Amino acid sequence: MLRYLLRRLPSALLVLLLATVPVFLVLRLSPGDPAATLAGPDAGPEAIDAARAELGLDRPLAAQYTDWLGGVLTGDLSTSFVNGAEVSEIVSRGVGNTGMLAMSALLLALLLAFPLGVAGAMARSGWVRTLLAAVNVLMLAVPTYVTGVVLVLVFAVGLKVLPSGGYVSFFEDPVAGAQFLLLPSVCLALPAAAVLARFLTAALQRSVREEYWFAARMRGLGRRRLLLRHGLPNSLGPVITVLGIQIGHLLGGAVIVEGVFAWPGLGQAMVRAAEARDYPVVQALLLLAVAVFIVLQLLSDVLGAAVDPRVRERT
Repeated sequence: MLRYLLRRLPSALLVLLLATVPVFLVLRLSPGDPAATLAGPDAGPEAIDAARAELGLDRPLAAQYTDWLGGVLTGDLSTSFVNGAEVSEIVSRGVGNTGMLAMSALLLALLLAFPLGVAGAMARSGWVRTLLAAVNVLMLAVPTYVTGVVLVLVFAVGLKVLPSGGYVSFFEDPVAGAQFLLLPSVCLALPAAAVLARFLTAALQRSVREEYWFAARMRGLGRRRLLLRHGLPNSLGPVITVLGIQIGHLLGGAVIVEGVFAWPGLGQAMVRAAEARDYPVVQALLLLAVAVFIVLQLLSDVLGAAVDPRVRERT
């Protein structure tokens, strides 16, 4: 496995290095000037030029990129244009909350996906398969902001059993912290659970057509036992690969969910920084998202190779 990881690592590092270019350029090529925002709405051209020079934005883009990349490699993420705070501190304040939200959503997605996926593969009745497919499509098709509003209306406004939004630290009050975390976690988990359940169902259905399946059935083994004891382990490879992608989608979807439920994480920080044209903060958050996605994809590939030796043989 170590040899397989070492073979994949250079390509992952190259992708991360190449990603720094669009990360650096994404805000600079869009309309808006952070110097004008910093100087104020009544500032004249001279004041805006002075603010641009103070921020270092009057230098060539190549020089700005080189300095930023050098800072990233040495751990210096610069300071915020808006409040002068260290970007590393801004990221560290939000990464814990977003990580907690994403991991709880992942746990809920797995708890939903495996029963739905196995049930979809085991169902023989037409109406059961139709019902499961409809539930899967509904979970996947409804946008998270719509799901979030519905959850708030039902559980916070209607039933009044959960808070509509906000945040309480688990260290201060574990019960209240879990209550504030539940709705955004469910909202974020539903699309991921639908994707995982669909891939698991498809993988289990493919295992039914394998030669070992017919041989086991001829020996008298039941369908349910075969699916759970043999089909499920053999179907984990593609599901693990998709799982890595879905974790990245969970982190991306957290931007919307955090806005709906006023959850103080990286998504909220990204929105505020983008609105203020705060280049250093946006660059750090985007690069962090790319790095996390690459690492998760690499880990999912390694786990998939560990589960299915055929993956290692193909590479």
